[in-house]
Amino acid sequence: MRIGIDLGGTKIEALAIDENGNELTRHRVETPRDDYKGTIAAMVDLVRLLESQTGRRATVGAGIPGSISEKTGLVKNANSTWLNGKPLDRDFSAALGREVRIANDANCLAVSEATDGAAAGKHVVFGVILGTGAGGGVAIDGRVHAGPNGTGGEWGHNPLPWPTEEENPGPLCYCGKRGCMETWVSGTGMARDYHELTGVRRTAREIIEDFDAGEPKAVRVVDRLEDRLARGLAIIINILDPDAFVLGGGLSLTQHLYESLPKRLPAYVFGGEVDTPILQARFGDSSGVRGAAWLWPNTR
Repeated sequence: MRIGIDLGGTKIEALAIDENGNELTRHRVETPRDDYKGTIAAMVDLVRLLESQTGRRATVGAGIPGSISEKTGLVKNANSTWLNGKPLDRDFSAALGREVRIANDANCLAVSEATDGAAAGKHVVFGVILGTGAGGGVAIDGRVHAGPNGTGGEWGHNPLPWPTEEENPGPLCYCGKRGCMETWVSGTGMARDYHELTGVRRTAREIIEDFDAGEPKAVRVVDRLEDRLARGLAIIINILDPDAFVLGGGLSLTQHLYESLPKRLPAYVFGGEVDTPILQARFGDSSGVRGAAWLWPNTR
């Protein structure tokens, strides 16, 4: 049995699956925000609960909104800031009494979808999370590719390619730089763009509903988001040329993306030829937690 944990800023979810990927049980709790020891205790309690419910001992993996530095062994780049600078994998392992594996949550999405999801069997899969923020992760043959700096797939903190005059220098990102992809193609970025255009504050969900209804200003905002997203994905094709993109997060439910992006990409990809499929995550919000469970290889 495998247990995956999705450590988010507002909730922690744990899922147990068997060797075939079948769900056995799951549970979620609120994240003890700004409480590092409380966060570890909550994850340990979830593992104990799922093992008690199933009567089975499991391997344990966790997806986090950041990464573990190869140089220091400490968490970095987490927007759940109380994790930064902490040896989370070592402390969690010690508290649980067994080795755990930890990876970036976007990498977990890519692993999940490359293992038994929308891109199952693909050699190189690039997972894109389009939610409150925006991020990316890489799976090669179903395993995480984090790289020696732990930043493999950190697409959200690259600048928007080929910015127009009005897009330059771009909004300030929490990382301290301007114009990061995250500031343009996330739900937060869409809401900001709509407010700057209309003076009205609407959530990303509301904007998409207006777009589906044909409201002109919402159509304009979604059109700009899709063009910026195409530019960002084109750079990934030019550098990595993955066998598939898989989109997750709230904005990935926008079905128009899967019609629009394949038409837009050739204008930005070098050579103008694009056959890369753009797929919706099969497991939706569960892709991250399933990918965390799959951080342990199948030993059958």
